[in-house]
Amino acid sequence: MADSLTKEARSERMRRVKGKNTGPEMLIRKLVHSLGYRYRLHRRDLPGSPDLVFPAKRSVIFVHGCFWHRHPDPTCKLARLPKSRLDFWQPKLEANARRDKTRCEDLEQLGWKVLTIWECEIKDHVSLKAKIASFLSDEIN
Repeated sequence: MADSLTKEARSERMRRVKGKNTGPEMLIRKLVHSLGYRYRLHRRDLPGSPDLVFPAKRSVIFVHGCFWHRHPDPTCKLARLPKSRLDFWQPKLEANARRDKTRCEDLEQLGWKVLTIWECEIKDHVSLKAKIASFLSDEIN
C-alpha cells in the first residue's frame, strides 16, 4: 500500500513528533505530583534519560508511546505496524525496542527500579494511579 502523503509531507509530519513533554508524559507528571511525589526530568546522566527520576527512591519512570517503542502487549491496538514501507519501519521500531530493553537493564544493574508506562495505559487513571503509588511506595516491590 502506498503512503497517502508525499515524501515531503510525511517527513514534515514525522519531524513534529516530540520526544519530550508529550501529552501522555505531562499527564503522568500531573498524576505523580497529585500523589505528593516530586521528581527530576530527563536526567541525561542516566541510561535512556528517563522521563521522571526519583533520586531518593532510586526509581525511574519511562512513558512510552506504544507505536514508537513497540508495546509487546498483543491486545494493544496502538502498537500496530504501518501498512507501507515495512522495510523501513520494522527494523527502526525493533531497534527502538531493543534499545529500551538494554537501557532498562543498565539502570537495574546500577541499582535503579524501573517502571514503564505505556501510552494505552493512561486511559484508566484509577488503575494507573494505583500502579504508580505501588511502584513508588517504600515497600519492596
